[in-house]
Amino acid sequence: MSEFVVLATAEEVAEAAAAEIAEALRGAGGSLVLTGGTSPIRTYELLTELEVPWGRVSVLFGDERCVPPLDPESNYRVARESLLDRVNPATVYRIPAELGPDEGADLYAEVVANVAPFDFVLLGVGEDGHVNSLFPGHKALQSEGLTAGIHDSPKPPRQRVTMTLEAVRDARRVLIIATGAGKAEAVAKARRGETPSGMIANARWLIDRAAAGK
Repeated sequence: MSEFVVLATAEEVAEAAAAEIAEALRGAGGSLVLTGGTSPIRTYELLTELEVPWGRVSVLFGDERCVPPLDPESNYRVARESLLDRVNPATVYRIPAELGPDEGADLYAEVVANVAPFDFVLLGVGEDGHVNSLFPGHKALQSEGLTAGIHDSPKPPRQRVTMTLEAVRDARRVLIIATGAGKAEAVAKARRGETPSGMIANARWLIDRAAAGK
């Protein structure tokens, strides 16, 4: 059963998320799966200030848009600018999504198979309740592999590569962050298990009061 923790503000959510990631990786390091979008940027910035043995950390990505790696839409670029270039992890496994959804997914499946199960997965959630590039009602939710190529995303860009629910569910720790009133409906639906974000039973949620509908 997922756990929902309500904090006062978005800044407190970012601080708590960064602290939980640092605590999970402290000492032995491990594998960290990053999420895209704007939600985690503040978490990444705060994480650069915490004590983490980055020389023993492998970084992966939950999904990627099929754009060049330095494109403004690239999840890799966002993470690189706000976190990776500042801390230099031992290994960064970028999703080669610019090769297209199918080839990108096939290549990344090999990486995921070699690294999984992950030590820590960070996820944001869309207003429709999607996580990674797993959208409500999409056939990729039933994918049995570790990755899936998306040709028809309901949000642009249409082509993406994503880790599947199977890959995420096996992680030792899954943290989902949601802030702002625009996420309140997504949080409510997740509590009822009606969206992809609500289909990860072992997830811990950090949300602010606005996202909690308070």
